[in-house]
Amino acid sequence: MLEVEYLTDKQGQLKAVVVPIEFWRQLFPENISLEEILERIEDYCLSRAMDEAQESSLLNQEEALACLEKE
Repeated sequence: MLEVEYLTDKQGQLKAVVVPIEFWRQLFPENISLEEILERIEDYCLSRAMDEAQESSLLNQEEALACLEKE
């Protein structure tokens, strides 16, 4: 599991995210274009979403749309 830390300002507003260096190096190896970085982030997020979906119960179409509207 990826351990991420969130840093906030004095008012509690999110200011930064700290990720493990191993994960950072997977996302941002040397000599990589911005386009490749964006693709890797998207792939990672989609993969995580698929993993979470496999562990969750199935929703019908109305429930799924309601869930998306909340976000």
